[in-house]
Amino acid sequence: MLELIQTMAIVIIGIIVVKKELPTLAKKKEKQKAVILDSCALIDGRIVDLVRAGFIPYKLVVPEFILSELQMLADGNDSHKRERARFGLEVVQQLQREPSVEVEVDKTLIADRMNDDKLVSLALEIGADLFTTDFNLNQVASIKGVRVLNVNELSHALRPVSLPGENLEIKILQPGSNRDQGVGYMEDGTMIVVDGARKDIGKTITVKTTRTHQTVAGKMVFGTKVTVPKTIPTKRPARKYINKHESALIDAVDRS
Repeated sequence: MLELIQTMAIVIIGIIVVKKELPTLAKKKEKQKAVILDSCALIDGRIVDLVRAGFIPYKLVVPEFILSELQMLADGNDSHKRERARFGLEVVQQLQREPSVEVEVDKTLIADRMNDDKLVSLALEIGADLFTTDFNLNQVASIKGVRVLNVNELSHALRPVSLPGENLEIKILQPGSNRDQGVGYMEDGTMIVVDGARKDIGKTITVKTTRTHQTVAGKMVFGTKVTVPKTIPTKRPARKYINKHESALIDAVDRS
């Protein structure tokens, strides 16, 4: 009987605790972090790969005015913009089919005229981050206090570090700005400027890295051409001429 009472007491306590925790859990779910996608991010398309890899644990928000922008471009006369806009709309559909992420089409009316201003205002209003590859929008949003996720910056950050003194095989593709420089690219797309390689355009040469330089657009690497020393064949010692009399004298000395 005592055990039954203890069991019932534990069950009642458990029910009370669960009821107290449910509102807290609901609030946490409501406050799930969201990230707004702009047209550049959708046209870029790499957001799909990031979602599938599990690097975007947010709710994705696609504003309705961004969909309208893509639709307008998809119906336009510019064939290049038309294809890019259609691809952006396909990316939205791919994201909606992904089971690991929630996609919401936000219909909030924003008073701003320009879409960039609307994106910043919406992000501030709902407390969301902004996912974009637009450099100028990135700068403006950061100034106004919106956290920006830029896949280009992520790509630059993930590039392998080239240490000074490392030797690389680089194909020189074009001349550099200085007289004797050549320009090539590393496997990850990083530009490398090589001193003494202007005459090697079209050739793959060995380059020794000297330093790196970080710019707004990305990272640049500088290096010098490694010259392979030419091997000089060793000369065989000249055979000394010996006449018959000298040979006979040597033989006589050896026999004695």
